[in-house]
Amino acid sequence: MDTPLIALIGSPPWADETARLAEAAGCRLRDFGGRSGYLARLADQQAALILIDARYPEWQHFTTSPKVNAATRRIPVVVVSDDEDLTLEAYSAGADLVLSPADLPIRLAGIIADSARLQPEEVAARLADQCDEPLPERALEGIEQFNSGEYYHQHDSFEALWMEESGPVRELYRAILQVGIAYFQVTRHNPRGAHKMILRSIQWLNMLPDMCRGVDLARLRVDAMRLRDTLESLPEGADLTEIPDDLLGKVHLIEAE
Repeated sequence: MDTPLIALIGSPPWADETARLAEAAGCRLRDFGGRSGYLARLADQQAALILIDARYPEWQHFTTSPKVNAATRRIPVVVVSDDEDLTLEAYSAGADLVLSPADLPIRLAGIIADSARLQPEEVAARLADQCDEPLPERALEGIEQFNSGEYYHQHDSFEALWMEESGPVRELYRAILQVGIAYFQVTRHNPRGAHKMILRSIQWLNMLPDMCRGVDLARLRVDAMRLRDTLESLPEGADLTEIPDDLLGKVHLIEAE
């Protein structure tokens, strides 16, 4: 598993110390400034935590936008400020926690342990074991529906499997069904809905191995990223009538190829 990422918004004087503490806690700190593709980068890089320097321009945007998007709202946001008058504003913007620069090094290890929602080793091991098992018949039916363009019906099949499964492999079913719903939104010429769903799917695809239960997730991940990049390149107000059919990929089974 890659080292978990802490996204840093701003270039505060406490950045170097925080980077050392993050490394000691098993994470890496990365400068994440810039609005362009902010949410997509958080989802792509599977950020475990967001640290925001409240002196950074538009810090409110960087605080609020992850909390109003389903693909990123699970990521804890910590706003760092020595201005006590800003605390209420930060919480109103969506921050999970507001700390002073002096308190950050004292609290960081605990925040990472309690809030960053890193995948425990035992969960990763259980996922690896479950990924070695064969797909159930209903999942094969769902893949057939997906590859036939029956995106609405594949959602029902994979949602039922997701609800029945209690182990971590259930995220395999969630990832596939969400890619399928993104494709469904493309067929309905809804770029906003398609982008919203493909971002959701990528966060789950990134938590899974390249192959699980025979499903080529590396290929599905590439197809999802290709669709996301295409959607983000569309001019404002454009519809999806010009998107080629081959942009909507298939779910491939490695053993069947």
